[in-house]
Amino acid sequence: MDRGTSNKKIEDLWHSQNFLHDPDFVSSLVDMSDITLSDTVIEIGAGKGVITKQLSKRANKVIAIEYDNQLAQQLREKFSGSTNVDIVEADFLNWSLPNFRYKVFSNIPFEYTSRILEKLLLSLNSPEGTYLIMQDLAAKRFMGKVAGGENSQVSILLQPFFSMSILKRIDRRQYRPIPSVDTVLVNFKKRRHPLVNFKDMQEYRDFVIYGYNQWKPTVIDSFKNVFSYKQIRIINRNLKIEGKKPLDLDVNDWVELFKIYQNYVIEDKKAKVKGFEKRLEKKQRGMKKRYRTRL
Repeated sequence: MDRGTSNKKIEDLWHSQNFLHDPDFVSSLVDMSDITLSDTVIEIGAGKGVITKQLSKRANKVIAIEYDNQLAQQLREKFSGSTNVDIVEADFLNWSLPNFRYKVFSNIPFEYTSRILEKLLLSLNSPEGTYLIMQDLAAKRFMGKVAGGENSQVSILLQPFFSMSILKRIDRRQYRPIPSVDTVLVNFKKRRHPLVNFKDMQEYRDFVIYGYNQWKPTVIDSFKNVFSYKQIRIINRNLKIEGKKPLDLDVNDWVELFKIYQNYVIEDKKAKVKGFEKRLEKKQRGMKKRYRTRL
C-alpha cells in the first residue's frame, strides 16, 4: 500500500464519524459534565459544531480540533463571532497537547478510540476531566466492571489513576447517520489521590503488562521468577490470590501486589519487569511484520 492510499484510508475513517444533530440533547449531555466558565475544553473531531456550540456557552475557551479541511472552514465561518472558540485544523493524534490545565469533551471517531485514550490518559499532562462518547463495548473494555464488563488489562492499567463512570446511554437515533453500534457518554476523571503515584505510572504499567503476558495458569506463576519463595508465601497469605488468574484480580489486588514488588523485590529481579511494555510492543511489531511478509 502506498502512502497516498494509506492517507486516503485514514482520512475516510475520520470522515466516517457519526454526528449528534439535536442541540437540546447535546446541551443535556454537556450539563452532565463539570465544565465551568473557568475551564479550557478541547473537542476532538468538532464536525459541524453542534457540540462546540454548547461547550462555548459553558467554558472559558473551546479548542475545537477538526481534521477535515472543508468542515474546518465551515466551523471558522460559524464561530467567526465567538471570541472563546479556536478552530484548529489538525489530526488530533499528531497535535501537541497543551501544558496547562484543561478538560476534554468529544464525540470521538470510533475507529480511533484506543489511540485517542492512550494519547489523553498517558500524557504527562492528562486532562483534569475527560468526557467521551464511545461505543459501549469499548467502554466495557477500558472501564471494566464499572461499565458492566470484566476487568481487563487496560482497565487495570487505568483504574489507579482515573475514576470512571458511564453518565448516559445514547439512543442511536440521536445520530446522523445512525450508527450500527450502541454508544455511551463516559467520564475519566484524574484522581486527586491516585492509588499509585503518577510518577510510578510506567513502572506500574510494566508490572501489570508483564503479569498479564506470561501466559501462565495463575498470576503467581507469572511472577515466580520475580518474587522469592518467601515473598510468594506472604502474598498468598495476605492477598489470598493463590490459584487466581490475572483477570481474576481487581485493581486493589494489583495495587497491593505492585507495592510489595516496589518495596521488597531486589533490583536484579526487577530488571525482568522494567521496560516490559516497550519490549512487548517491539516483539508484537516484529510478529506483525513477519506475518505480512508471509502473505
